Amino acid sequence: MKKIIFKSLAKVNQLLLPSFTKKRLDLSKASKFQMALIGWRYFVTTRALD
Repeated sequence: MKKIIFKSLAKVNQLLLPSFTKKRLDLSKASKFQMALIGWRYFVTTRALD
């Protein structure tokens, strides 16, 4: 059940949130908000893959 929720949440993240990889964002120059988004996407992606 939990995996289904995280998989659907990962799809929503992919559609709505910006991709910093495509923008070539340097992590050392990222703002706190950008770092929070990166952390959120990482959290959701790892839970969806488990």
